[in-house]
Amino acid sequence: MTNDGLQNIGGTLPYSFNTIEYPKVPAQLDWADRFGSWRCRWGVDRMRYLVSPGIYAVGQPVAESPVFVSANYKMSFDRLRMELAGIDAWIMVIDTKGINVWCAAGKGTFGTDEIVRCVEEFKLADIVSHKSFIIPQLGAPGVSAHAVKTQCGFKVVYGPVRAADIPAFMAAGMAADAEMRRVRFPLADRVVLIPMDILMLAKPVVFIVMFFLLAGGFHKRGFSVSNCLHTGCASAGLFLLVYIAGGILGPVLLPILPGRAFSVKGVWVGLAVLLAGYLLGFRQLAGGFSLASWALIMPVVSSVIVMNFTGTSTYTSLSGVMREMRIAVPLQIVGAVIGIGLWITSLFV
Repeated sequence: MTNDGLQNIGGTLPYSFNTIEYPKVPAQLDWADRFGSWRCRWGVDRMRYLVSPGIYAVGQPVAESPVFVSANYKMSFDRLRMELAGIDAWIMVIDTKGINVWCAAGKGTFGTDEIVRCVEEFKLADIVSHKSFIIPQLGAPGVSAHAVKTQCGFKVVYGPVRAADIPAFMAAGMAADAEMRRVRFPLADRVVLIPMDILMLAKPVVFIVMFFLLAGGFHKRGFSVSNCLHTGCASAGLFLLVYIAGGILGPVLLPILPGRAFSVKGVWVGLAVLLAGYLLGFRQLAGGFSLASWALIMPVVSSVIVMNFTGTSTYTSLSGVMREMRIAVPLQIVGAVIGIGLWITSLFV
């Protein structure tokens, strides 16, 4: 069996079973694995951070050993194998296009058809003597256990939400208690996602910053470099300030920000930054058209970036996100257009 993703997995060795060699991966991560995860958190080669679909061995698995199903997003794969220390197991990696289990389940790539296809392609029935495999609970929305059983004969066992609970889950005879089924999204989990969420919109942000820098050079007497350096830079700085504040304060304060919709939660962040800037005496918030423009622009910017966090949060559902966007996006567009219009007007009065 070949595996083009093996260069991404430290310490891989061949493992011979039933005259066939499978890649054997260690349960411990090396520095390259951890550095790769860090780079991925910052959006570097995010969509190429994957392992090849296939069967992997952890420990010394035999025909009776359990089978865990994983996405081919390497961070998901690494989290799983880390928790299999001391457990002899097989990992069946399916092709989720480099997307994690939860998101792939929502998109349909971690789903019934792909699991059944991989069971047949990788000849799982020839490897193990039992007829069951374990999938993460967060993959359940994309998998029909009944359909899997009917199509390939394997029973789906839903594992715990968190990979860290796998040892206890296995010790309990593959039974998860209520705590293992509880989906949590604590501060640490939210904070670690901030860099990627901020950088996700980096390209349009650069263009908007350039717009403020250049457009800020215009005034009622024409165009001047001095205005670019003062009005332009100040405006670009305010935009970046509220953008970064939305990207950081939104996730950090998510549970306590007023409102159910993420777009509404983001508005409060923008208003807080606006108030702080006004109290600190920012020249762009001194009054008139300029203050009115930023009173619209800031809440809109923070609303957009916090709403973007819906794709990262376990608080949301696809239908809920789509419903929110149908209402919020038109309002954000109108607010942005009016705000920019007022800002441009402020340059000439």
